[in-house]
Amino acid sequence: MAVIDRVLVGEGLVIEDRPDGSGLDLKNVAHIDLVMGPRGSAAEDAFCRTLTDQKEGVNGLLAIIAPNMMVKPNTVMFNKVTLRNTKQSLQMFGPAQRGISMAVMDCVADGTIPVEEADDIFICVGVFIDKNADMDDRIQDWNYEATKIAIKNAVAREPKAADLLKIYKDSTHPFAARSKEDRNRRVADAAISELKERNPFMATPRAVDPADVAVNQMKDRNPNTK
Repeated sequence: MAVIDRVLVGEGLVIEDRPDGSGLDLKNVAHIDLVMGPRGSAAEDAFCRTLTDQKEGVNGLLAIIAPNMMVKPNTVMFNKVTLRNTKQSLQMFGPAQRGISMAVMDCVADGTIPVEEADDIFICVGVFIDKNADMDDRIQDWNYEATKIAIKNAVAREPKAADLLKIYKDSTHPFAARSKEDRNRRVADAAISELKERNPFMATPRAVDPADVAVNQMKDRNPNTK
């Protein structure tokens, strides 16, 4: 029986404080909305529409590990905010794309997505990149983590409604309006702690710079590359 036999939905958010300790790093926050499903499902239809229905400021692009290396399952990324400048676009096509692509392939490698199903699964990934994003390493690492969380939760059919009923009233949200009871504590700290406790899938950053590896691979394939 197939593991991914219907349309599945997943979500993942990753955020930490700014390196200087000035508060939440809202500039580089990663928030992934994800839909995935088998060939013949609504996920395949959504994949095709997202890739072909290009509009100004809203673009779909295939997730690739490196040039000419499209990920499997077939994955299309789309931006959830209007891309307003070249820098923002390059962050979508660069670090965000790399992080998301590696997350998809790692989920195949670790068995979350069965390799025998991977060629016939379609994934649509909604990506948030703030116009003021300023740290490409965080964009890449956090979108990797958020995508992996979203895929694993989707495949596991998590969270369950019965579990949500037990905890939703006591949950916290890092961007929620602060109530009177919250004024004497930092709500974001509690929310981030909850995110980490609920999501054991967060990965540690890689020591190797993927950009260096990609350039070396391109040089190996094409000796004329400078």
